[in-house]
Amino acid sequence: MAMDRLYEKKQNLEEYLRELSSVAVAFSAGVDSTFLLKTAHDVLLDKAIAVTARSHSFPERELNEAVAFCQKEGIEQIVFDSEELSVEGFAQNPKNRCYLCKRELFTKMRKLAEERGIPYIAEGSNIDDNGDYRPGLQAVAELGIKSPLRQAELTKADIRELSKEMGLPTWNKQSFACLASRFMYGDTITEEKLAMVDKAEQKLIDLGFKQVRVRLHGKVARIEIDRAEFPKIIQPDIADEISEYFRGIGFLYTALDLGGYKTGSMNKALMTEK
Repeated sequence: MAMDRLYEKKQNLEEYLRELSSVAVAFSAGVDSTFLLKTAHDVLLDKAIAVTARSHSFPERELNEAVAFCQKEGIEQIVFDSEELSVEGFAQNPKNRCYLCKRELFTKMRKLAEERGIPYIAEGSNIDDNGDYRPGLQAVAELGIKSPLRQAELTKADIRELSKEMGLPTWNKQSFACLASRFMYGDTITEEKLAMVDKAEQKLIDLGFKQVRVRLHGKVARIEIDRAEFPKIIQPDIADEISEYFRGIGFLYTALDLGGYKTGSMNKALMTEK
């Protein structure tokens, strides 16, 4: 019965995409956007294209994966520059930072799509995203961006399961979010700090850790990983290598969050405000 419901959701997604007839998918090579792009291309063929933004908050490894996937699948892709730090107010990291970013990003995407006669932009948020603080969804609503995965009531678990069946390499990929989400609200975001976080997370990935976040607190790096990987990270040789590397890229101290990885953990600060 559960699988029947899952396939029903996928059919609903496909029907919704057919109704759009032509779409540009905001593609980041993540679990959700990869599944959405592949499904859209299967349904609409060359009427579905990928649009990918290149910026300091988007790691090069993710951009390379996005380009490689589109080349492998034969999907047309537009890669454009979108530097969030040039958006007024973004660098000051206000509570609505994600709104400022998404509004700028989707405005540019819509212009690129319109130039090619494509009427709709689709983004990859899923139904689980309705339960967290997501100011970016306000920009989605204001600009008329389509959210097919939410429309089909697909959860992250649904998307991973269907992605596995479809043979997508992202079915078990770690969750990823914009590097700007590693900062406390109100802390200034700079190219230098973004590069520090990017290098720190890449180091952990290179060491074999799966789900990683490096949250920045001044000169302190707070590492979030799955608790199952705690035994590995506290091995003296691994811990020393991480500590020395982090110090070399600009951190004075490196800490392990005993709570483990949690999506949107920086939003806790908002919950404590009156």
